Parts: sequence; structure tokens; C-alpha cells
Amino acid sequence: MGAVAARLETYFEFQRLGTNWRREFLAGSTTFLTMAYIIFVNPSILRDAGMPFNGVLQATCVAAAIGSILMGAVARYPLALAPGMGLNAYFAYSVVKGMNVPWETALGAVFLSGALMLLLTLAGIRKMIVSAIPRELYSAVAVGIGFFIAFIGLRNAGIIVSHPATTVALGNLRQTPVLLSLFGLLFISALAAWGIRGAIVIGIVATSALGFFTGAIAWKPAAFSPADITATAFHLDLAGAARLGMLEILFVFLFVDIFDNVGTLVGVAKKAALVDDHGDIPRINRILAVDATASMAGAALGTSTVVSYIESASGVVAGGRSGVTAIVTGLFFLLATVAAPLFGVIPAFATAPALILVGSMMVSHVSGIRWDDATIAIPAFLTMLAIPFTFSIANGLAIGFSAYTLLKVLRGQYREVGWLLYLLTALFIARFWYLGGA
Repeated sequence: MGAVAARLETYFEFQRLGTNWRREFLAGSTTFLTMAYIIFVNPSILRDAGMPFNGVLQATCVAAAIGSILMGAVARYPLALAPGMGLNAYFAYSVVKGMNVPWETALGAVFLSGALMLLLTLAGIRKMIVSAIPRELYSAVAVGIGFFIAFIGLRNAGIIVSHPATTVALGNLRQTPVLLSLFGLLFISALAAWGIRGAIVIGIVATSALGFFTGAIAWKPAAFSPADITATAFHLDLAGAARLGMLEILFVFLFVDIFDNVGTLVGVAKKAALVDDHGDIPRINRILAVDATASMAGAALGTSTVVSYIESASGVVAGGRSGVTAIVTGLFFLLATVAAPLFGVIPAFATAPALILVGSMMVSHVSGIRWDDATIAIPAFLTMLAIPFTFSIANGLAIGFSAYTLLKVLRGQYREVGWLLYLLTALFIARFWYLGGA
């Protein structure tokens, strides 16, 4: 066993990354706990599209397990994957209910978009897109994702709520879930201040336990079986998805997946210090190939597009640096196929403090932006602002890209912009124009 462990440590570069098995396990556990909500949220959304709840639940767990384990084993990055929020809502409400597309056909469109992504990856085009991101904006993407994660955490905690006059407002701080979130925030912060490893996991478990004893969590065990997946697996309609009228749907799935994943990849890699001395991300094609493969697998199993999760940053903050973090997360998702009710008991108010703190730690990358150069500072600022305020990493990237290109041209520094960035900027502007007229 010792020889096997040593070989695995060499493969996952433990010594170079300064990590160990305990740290990677804690990081993987942290990532899973902050993502566990998707086990029930995804089938709840796709059920509105007429899909069987239990089948989607099993598909969600298995697709997340496949994607995360492949990412860890093949690409060796601490990036976990699962069906993406936003894309699942687009799948259910815009495509299936809004356009009257059968869910089987919509799954076929997800599969084809994954296949197109894989082809773009093998052709080197997706790597070119990542390389086209100005290095100055890498830090801005990481900071924007930090604000995004923190915003989600504050919303899930009930600390901020929607308001018709001011858009957002302070929530009711007397409500039990909000008080429990504030307890978790203070508790995890204190553990982190003392330098205790596993602070996030300990905090999530402690807050959940306190919620159980105060009656804020009502656990209703339900029976789930891995066999439930047969209700959705391999029900996709590829022939229907290949029709000409489905091109718009295919484009949306493809566009959002490409740029959401690129943004998440850049942000998490930056936070984990996995970007090399030249500003490049090693093994980038493996990462992108796994991402595309996971989307295809998810569609075949019966769920919407599988993406890299920004919650992976919580595992990175907990110390995760290698692919073992993602593998541990994937194994927990496999376990969830038979123990879903146990993991489903973890409430949003328990994981919200972790997201807030992870966001605060990612904002430290603001120091990597050259604020004295307006052609960099303004696009960086717009990127940081747009990611949380449009609730989309893809939109934030698009706005930052476009602002960077246009400012360089207006400044007379157009030679500093590559042809691909010009092409992407034109596509982004065309997309915004199209969406504005929708």
C-alpha cells in the first residue's frame, strides 16, 4: 500500500503543490458540502420540465461523480463538476416550457453542445479562447467570482433579500435561519483566524447540527434507489435536437458553457496558484475535454449541462491543490446515490457562511490589477462588477473582453489585441444586441 500511495502522490504532485492526503480529503469534503444542494435543487427545477424527480436526482449525482472524478484523475485539478444552475433553468423554463420542446429533445441538444465543445477542444479552439483572455483580466475574473460567491452566500443566508424599490435590502436578522448563518459565519471565521485546517467543514457541520436541534431543519427521509436513473438515462432524442430550429438552443448551451467554464477555470486556478510563470494554465486541453465529456455524459444520463462549479473555490481555500480534491468530491456524489436524504439535510443557511468567506478570500487578487492603466483598470472593474450583478460569469467575461478591446482601439493600441479577441468581441456585441431585442 505504501508503494501505491507514493506513486499516487508523485502522479498528483503532492510535494510540488505542498499538499497531503488529509488536506485533500478535507478540501474535497468542503467542496462537496458547498455543492450538495444541487442534489435536490436540480431535480426540483427539471421536474417542472416534466422529468421524473428521482431519475434526475440519480442522474445529477452520477453525472457530478463522473465529471469530478475524471477532472481529478485525468486533468489533476481541484475542480468539481455538476449540472449547472442557470442552464438548468434555461433548459426547463425557456426551452421545454417556453418553446414546447420535449425534454428528451432538449437533452439531445445538451449532448450535441457537449460534442461540439469536445470538437472545439480537440481542434485547439477552446484553448485559444482561454489564451486570448488578457492576463490582466485573470485577477479581475477571480475577484468577480469572489463577489459572486459571496453574493450567493449572503442571499442563501437571508442576510440580503430582494426588494422592489432598492433591488436588494437587509433581511430579517431575527429569523432563526439568518441567526444560524451569522453563527456559522462567526464560527468559521474564528476557526480560520486560529489557522485550523478543515474550518469550513467543521463550521458547516456545526451549523447544520445546531439547526437540527433548534428545529430549523426538518428531515424527512425518503427512499431513493440508483435504479431510478432508468427513468431518464438514454432517453435523449438526438435526431430531434439536430433539427434546424434547434440551432439557437444549441448556441445558448454552447456559449454559456464555454465561457462559464473558462471563467470558473481561470478564477479557481488563479486562487489555487496553479497558473504557471508564463500566465498559462497547464494541461488546459485535458480540463476542457473532461468538461465537454461530462456534459455529454450528463445528457445521456438525463440531466442538463454539466459545468465546473465556482464552489470548487471553497475546497481550494480549504487547502485543496491536486486532483484528489475533485476525486473525493466525486466519490461523495457517488455515495449520495444511496444516501441522498442524509446529504439533503444540509441546508442553505449552513453552507452560506462558507461561500461568504471563500468570496472574501478570492477578493485578495484585486492587488494583481494595474489600476494606474485605464485600459486595464476599467475592463477589470467592469468584469468584477458584471459577474455578480448579471449573475453570470459568462456575461462578466463578455463585458470585460469587449471593454478591453474597445479601449485598446480607442487608445491607439490596437496592435496589442489579437485577432481572436477582435472576433470574440464582435460575437459578444452581437449577442448583447440580440439579447437586447429579445
